Amino acid sequence: MSDGQFLFGQFLGGITTAMFLFLIASGLSLIFGVLRVLNFAHGSFYMIGAYLAWQIVHSIGPGPGTFWFAVLGAAAGVAVLGVVIERLLLRHLYGREDLYQLLFTYALVLALADAAKLLWGTQQLSVQRPGILDGGLRLFGVIVPHYNLFIMVLGPAIALSVWLVLYRTHIGRMVRAAALDREMLGALGADVGRLYTIMFGVGSFLAGLAGALVTPVKTVVPGMDVEIIIEAFVVVVIGGLGSLWGTVIGALIYGQFLSFGILVFPRFSIFAVFALMAIILIIRPWGLLGRPMR
Repeated sequence: MSDGQFLFGQFLGGITTAMFLFLIASGLSLIFGVLRVLNFAHGSFYMIGAYLAWQIVHSIGPGPGTFWFAVLGAAAGVAVLGVVIERLLLRHLYGREDLYQLLFTYALVLALADAAKLLWGTQQLSVQRPGILDGGLRLFGVIVPHYNLFIMVLGPAIALSVWLVLYRTHIGRMVRAAALDREMLGALGADVGRLYTIMFGVGSFLAGLAGALVTPVKTVVPGMDVEIIIEAFVVVVIGGLGSLWGTVIGALIYGQFLSFGILVFPRFSIFAVFALMAIILIIRPWGLLGRPMR
């Protein structure tokens, strides 16, 4: 604990974990903020994105741009899957009790998990890092992998891009209006159904993107969807459901608690994160930057 370089390395590790979590949790929070749907299948989209990225790399073969093509292709494929599910199935549950939506998305988790096992089996899969991001950079005496630095930069870039779209574009104003009062927006002539489809597709794209990007640092196995959705829910509960910057803060808190909790309480590092979530739920049930539900 007295070694400054070691602590700085732990801090950077926590930032990397936080940015991976932000990529997955941002889509979850975005979908809830607009559609008011707690999508338990969001972790399944993350898993499908990882499998699709592996499949594309495996089918095309190694090459200078294969990894990036696989990442974009996997994210786009998951976005299409999300759009199909929203248009054909989920939209029939709007306006009904939340329990129906929860049961439906949980059923999707089971169905997509079995589909993944049927298509890709149960063996562990992985994707090699792109050659351009091999190696590392010495930063204040700590060797930081280039791939980790890329993720650290990508997370804030996506957060800023989403914020600019939401607050500086016409479609962003429509999205915020739908989040506040969907009935009024529909009465004014806006195509709320199309807007819902677009936002569900964007949220699914972010989930698939996170899944594809995690393949060089984490093995792709059945069950990774359940693990990540729990972590994503912790992040959005801490930061506030539906809040973009709340999701960023929640991810940073989770990453640092996990990274340094291993040093202080090796056997209870995960417990510390859940304890923090419980405290926030007691003191501020809508999260740090969230708003109380009407």
